Amino acid sequence: MEELTALEYAKLCADAVMASFSPSELPPSHRFHYHQGVFLTGVEKIYKLTGDKKYRAYIKDWVDAHVKDDGSCPTAHLTEFDDIQPGVLLFGLFDSTVRLKYKLMLDTLFDRVEKWPTNAKGGVWHKYSNKNQMWLDTMYMMGMFAASYAAKFQKPYIFEKILYQAVLMRENMTDPENGLMYHMWDDSKQHRFADKKSGLVTVHWGRAVGWYVTALAEFTYLAPKGSGLFEFSARTARELLDVLRGYQDESNGMWYQVLDKPEDERNWHETSCTSLITYAAALLYNNGLIGDEYKEMIISGYRGALSKTEITDKGLSVTGVCVGTGVGPERYYFERPTVANDLHGAGAFIMMCTEIEKLMR
Repeated sequence: MEELTALEYAKLCADAVMASFSPSELPPSHRFHYHQGVFLTGVEKIYKLTGDKKYRAYIKDWVDAHVKDDGSCPTAHLTEFDDIQPGVLLFGLFDSTVRLKYKLMLDTLFDRVEKWPTNAKGGVWHKYSNKNQMWLDTMYMMGMFAASYAAKFQKPYIFEKILYQAVLMRENMTDPENGLMYHMWDDSKQHRFADKKSGLVTVHWGRAVGWYVTALAEFTYLAPKGSGLFEFSARTARELLDVLRGYQDESNGMWYQVLDKPEDERNWHETSCTSLITYAAALLYNNGLIGDEYKEMIISGYRGALSKTEITDKGLSVTGVCVGTGVGPERYYFERPTVANDLHGAGAFIMMCTEIEKLMR
């Protein structure tokens, strides 16, 4: 059979999930949450490449199932950055409809981000319930929304605030031995699994590092060129990609659930982190910030993610995806279950495919 294009793989994956769930039933159906937000971010990228209105309609129907006419969103837990992330979908809807409710919701989310609690060093907590804890996940869940708002509504000071958070993570959450980043840092050193001296949960979880490097790559499109955030993001993303290249499995192009423990029999190749790292590298390549020396890494990562897919009568099934994950000891990450077409993986896979499509063109 003739090989499909990257865009065709993306559409098959999106179509499979969309055929399985009506917009209002997209899980978790009771939440305005990043699970759906990440998947629909990928769907929006398909729409931008193809102009196929069914994808924009699905996104709009999901948002409208949660956001009321007065701009309120009862299903959003606005004490968690996980429920801020889907706000990125509101920008396109506001542009295309000019409906006031989308702007009101955008302003509500932005106001909440502005007033978010911080640790003693000024780092934002991932959730109100995770007092003093900085998670790498935050850089994508919060950073993408805040940077998009700053770019859309001309608030350049927000880029400086995002830069502060990104630098704080890089300086406090990087392993000096190997250059990889840790999943969580508790400045107060109170978390039961945190090291009592550093406050770090010393696990290099693949998807967390994927969120961080993806956010940096996205900032190189959103932040003004020459700005502090642009320069830091471009430089740090390249540094991380250079480190991550050393942990890519040469046999299949994938990265592991726990990045630096390939020899551990409990470890396994994980599809969402492979997709995110590959996506970030492709974004930087397409933005002219890295060169052909990274192309083998990118294509190998793409091929690796494809090896975890299967085309069925229901569409494309993406396997090897770690389910939603909090913070725990190393064994916790090894023991996380996987689910086919989990929205973390489906969204990351689609995002990767759309950027590979641009690269191939």
